[in-house]
Amino acid sequence: MKKLLLLIPCLFFVWQAFTQAVTHSEKSTGRLYGKVIDPKTGKGVDAASIRLYFAAGTGDSLAGGMLSRQNGDFSIDQLPVKASYKLQITAIGYKEVNQTVSFPPAKGKGEGPVETDLGNIKLEAESQMLNTVTVVGTKPALQMGVDRKIFDVEKSLTATGGTAIDVMKNIPSISVDVDGNVALRNRAPQIFVDGRPTILTLEQIPADNIERVELITNPSAQFDASSTGGVINIILKKNRKLGLNGLASVGAGTPGILNGSLNLNLRQNKFNFFVSGNYNRNGGIAKGETYRTNKENGEPGNYFNQFSRADRTRAFASARFGVDYFLDNRNTLTFSHNFTDGRFSTDEKQDQVYLTAAKLTDHLGYRTSDNNADFQRNQSQFLFKHKFAKPGKELNADVNYAWSKNNDFTRILNTYQNPDGSPFAPDNLVHNIGNSKNDQVTIQVDYTDPRGENAKLETGLRTYINNYSSVFDALSINNGNSIKLPLSNNYKYQEMINAAYITYTDKIGSIGYQLGLRAEYSKFDGNLVDSAFKFGYQYPKDFGNLFNALFPSIFLNKKLSDDDELQLNYTRRIRRPNFWQMNPFVDINDPLNLRQGNPSLTPEFTNSFELNYNKTYTGGNFLGVLYYRLSTDEITQYSDTITTAQFEQLNNAAVDPNAILNTFINASSEHNWGAEFTLQQKFGSNFDITPTVNMQYTKVNAKVDETDLSNEGFNWEAKLTTNYKISSPSPVWNKLGFQVVGEYESPEVIPQGKRKERYSIDVALRKDFLKDNKASVTVAVNDVLNSHRFGAIYDTENFYQDFFRRRNVRSARITFTWKFGKSDFNLFKKERGNGGEDMMRDS
Repeated sequence: MKKLLLLIPCLFFVWQAFTQAVTHSEKSTGRLYGKVIDPKTGKGVDAASIRLYFAAGTGDSLAGGMLSRQNGDFSIDQLPVKASYKLQITAIGYKEVNQTVSFPPAKGKGEGPVETDLGNIKLEAESQMLNTVTVVGTKPALQMGVDRKIFDVEKSLTATGGTAIDVMKNIPSISVDVDGNVALRNRAPQIFVDGRPTILTLEQIPADNIERVELITNPSAQFDASSTGGVINIILKKNRKLGLNGLASVGAGTPGILNGSLNLNLRQNKFNFFVSGNYNRNGGIAKGETYRTNKENGEPGNYFNQFSRADRTRAFASARFGVDYFLDNRNTLTFSHNFTDGRFSTDEKQDQVYLTAAKLTDHLGYRTSDNNADFQRNQSQFLFKHKFAKPGKELNADVNYAWSKNNDFTRILNTYQNPDGSPFAPDNLVHNIGNSKNDQVTIQVDYTDPRGENAKLETGLRTYINNYSSVFDALSINNGNSIKLPLSNNYKYQEMINAAYITYTDKIGSIGYQLGLRAEYSKFDGNLVDSAFKFGYQYPKDFGNLFNALFPSIFLNKKLSDDDELQLNYTRRIRRPNFWQMNPFVDINDPLNLRQGNPSLTPEFTNSFELNYNKTYTGGNFLGVLYYRLSTDEITQYSDTITTAQFEQLNNAAVDPNAILNTFINASSEHNWGAEFTLQQKFGSNFDITPTVNMQYTKVNAKVDETDLSNEGFNWEAKLTTNYKISSPSPVWNKLGFQVVGEYESPEVIPQGKRKERYSIDVALRKDFLKDNKASVTVAVNDVLNSHRFGAIYDTENFYQDFFRRRNVRSARITFTWKFGKSDFNLFKKERGNGGEDMMRDS
């Protein structure tokens, strides 16, 4: 791996040296120089962008460029003297300058260097640069297109000072459960950060670090084939403004909320440095309730009620740094590294009531569970970008390496007593000790080549390798003696995915199209070390199932008018079972609701169809979607009462003999028919709303042994985001913004019952102040009604269970944010002598 990381930059630099050698071998002996000045002050303009293009007829390609020095000087050498050029000068606050320049005819037969002074070039100030600026319109928080939605996180007031989970709650089409898992149209999407896989969870990404979120509901062949539920691409902030710029924030709230962040960016000469640091802590006591009826021959046999209270504290600290190195206008190298450290604890108390068939108290239970865990995450990224002379043609290559480790300790104590207070059974003490390690490598190359006005060829290669190891010891502590329980687990796996894709985009008449094909070879090797039990999958295994490795995509679109567009698309995707779904480890944190993975799971394949209609009109935008998904070997949850053999195996772990074991199975198929409508409507210049409604009918076909689990039903969800900003002569009320986000999810069918409805409301207000709104104070209250919780009803032959649980509780926080910057900040005091050394990329 180290050799590979060293080889890639070496190849880039060798290639760079070669291109320079070719350039210098030509008779390029001319130099053009001059000075850009402000006509009002007579002073030079610093950091103006100077670009010199070969004039039309010689390719109209870039010949050289740089940023002007502090005194306005610029100089570009090594130019063919017989060519003519177009000079383009741009600077913030000034009108663009375009003029034709050339070298004078050579005198005599000399081949020596030719120099031409272009003199002082005056830049005219933009008319918009006034002392008082009136904003007549702002970019909406959500930009909608037929292939994706782009959400501007800065407009999300309720997420300020929070995490990426708070951001996701504000985005149409996305729902977030109490465990922080996101769903896109009831499917789990693939999460990317800056277009690449991440080892971080959403809870570990501060909201203040995110610039925007891209939402792609039906990804093309360019994207990982495992994105059955769509793609959510989180774009982190990285300012490329000249000079030193930064963003600082600090906040506090209840319960136990404390957050702070600092983002710095320095761009100068050939370098763009960026660094950020964040801290986020939260707490709270979450509650849960379970009501169970255990059946015997279909009739109630006994009852069980459980009431839990979990005091949770979670703290995360992260640091991210990196640098862009602009080799020239067409080549950029980028290195970045992210480090995250987390500490969290949970103290949970459970009251248990066991009732007879007559609903009389049989005995009582009390359970305490104290958990402490920590983790470290690291991710390094190396990128190379080359822009060819042909506009739009470029090559991108990158290497991502991520590694992490986790430690976990849980102490569980169970006590039982009769209704009169006497002991019902001996106390039971269990210690769970676990640790794990994970490393991931992603290598990717992408190439884009425009072919005329409408055509474009895109292709790429990708390799992904994921290694994971976990050691978990469950110890029963009796009279000071430790007994290792059978649910202890020493587990390793390696996942590898090799992929190649090609897409071609063009137009026939008024209909545009994109045809794509992706090929992926995937392999999963799991190993239970102690028992030498191996499991996994390989796709394709042989030529007989080669189609399992091919994932086509077809996109058709037609412009009905300048404001109306229609698109039809089809994709084939795969959903591979994840670590927790396959790991046979038994989670006993809840003695009545156990969880276990299924190592026999196989991947699920999905064919998706979408019909999109996008309408833009004055003051708003409408997007309507009709979709259908057919999934085979659907990965779905299955629950049943544990068997006598399983109970005997887990007896010392203090589980109930009627506990439910929740696991996963492959259903034969699932059909989803749906319609989604999103509207963005602006009322005047200060008020806007964004309602979204998603309706879906689901039919699941599943069978376990002789038990038919098939089910079907209708569900819907809605989300409404409203924003209002006050414009007032009063400095107290002026620039005061309000935001309210409300969402509702109806009950949804699952193979053995239904998920219960969910709803929540978030509110926030923000006050901008100081010059150019460089400072703001945001007050946010999440889950105002304290109603965001997950619940389900299971109704089987063996039991009926109605339960709900919460993870987070209602919270309130206040956050102060300050933007700062200095465009003339100079880190490198010594001026460069060669204009070529100051060349910046065309950004």
